[in-house]
Amino acid sequence: MKSASHLDIQAIREQFPILKQTVQGKRLVYLDNAATSQKPISVINALNVYYSSYNANIHRGAHYLAAKATEAYEQVRERVAKFLNAFSSEEIIFTRGTTEGINLVASTFGRKFIGEGDEIIISTMEHHSNIVPWQMLCEEKKAILKVIPINENGEILLDAYEKLLSPRTKLVSIVHISNALGTINPIKAMIQKAHSVGAKFLVDGAQGAVHLPIDVQDLDCDFYAFSGHKVYAPTGIGALYGKKEILEQIPPYHGGGEMIKEVTFEKTTYNDLPFKFEAGTPNIADVIALGKAIDFVDQLGKENISAYEQELLAYATEKIQKIEGIKIIGTALQKASVLSFVVAGVHHSDIGTILDTQGVAVRTGHHCTQPLMKRLGLEGTTRASFAVYNTFEEVDIFIGALEKAIKMLK
Repeated sequence: MKSASHLDIQAIREQFPILKQTVQGKRLVYLDNAATSQKPISVINALNVYYSSYNANIHRGAHYLAAKATEAYEQVRERVAKFLNAFSSEEIIFTRGTTEGINLVASTFGRKFIGEGDEIIISTMEHHSNIVPWQMLCEEKKAILKVIPINENGEILLDAYEKLLSPRTKLVSIVHISNALGTINPIKAMIQKAHSVGAKFLVDGAQGAVHLPIDVQDLDCDFYAFSGHKVYAPTGIGALYGKKEILEQIPPYHGGGEMIKEVTFEKTTYNDLPFKFEAGTPNIADVIALGKAIDFVDQLGKENISAYEQELLAYATEKIQKIEGIKIIGTALQKASVLSFVVAGVHHSDIGTILDTQGVAVRTGHHCTQPLMKRLGLEGTTRASFAVYNTFEEVDIFIGALEKAIKMLK
């Protein structure tokens, strides 16, 4: 099948060295992109260039290398602000990823604004990273955690959501795209409803940032967290967007160097935004590489990437539905390029193991969404997830390997 997209997929694949290898004697077909994406050579080279030519600590140095590193680092903050359409780069805090971004909000906003009897709302489809921090906060503050139910297709029940909202609701924290189902949630409408009762809204953008154009000003979200490693950048780097007026009100996350203006044994004065939230020596190299990853995405065009991934998803969905015994898990009308499924009478981990012998990399298990799996009556699923470098030929290889695996296991 030929894509209707204008993207040159083979030229894109040439930028990813890892895709050229064989696994188990077979050509690698990497379909675990919802877990982490592979990295283009521009991102890999950025790490090498930084460490080999201008490695230095930032902000505090008075020499050439420090100035060059600082400039490169802060330029990426500007790139991330543009990537999310933040009003100002002051609203961008570098983190280790989505998980740390959520924990930062729980520890700072939660510490100051959540009290006994207050309410936090999440949904049934949340990743553990968007469940556990709120459970910990609620336990500490004697607050109440409420959970929005979903339907059998894996869609949030908006009527139920509206009924959960109350004057005691202080925060709503919802995943933009479900990593386990691919569901794209109606975030903008949900944000408006939350604001109508005075609540703040955090978006878990771990999957959303790579698949959807993000405009935090249009969404009017109060926080948006994402991970670089799902957007073709290295692991261990991400960013949290927060509205400036909120970030100015909440306390620091970590204490140490950089996040201060003045320290005495009697009192510490905290730094301006965003440095107030970035204690210690940061992950400089990976921030710089994150900038190259955003360049890669921008050069291709987020809309083009998303359109092509939707073609892959539609093609794979049509093919997999023809296999007897397959049930797709997650059939929302609005869905990203995630294809989760179960096979009657076959354990998901066995399927993943046999697919691996055919060079096909997928994810199996509960995908860090155990409450969701419980709601669906499942132990886990097999999940294939697509990125811009995947091809229709790879989908055919995956389907063929899957049919072979099912025959072996039944």
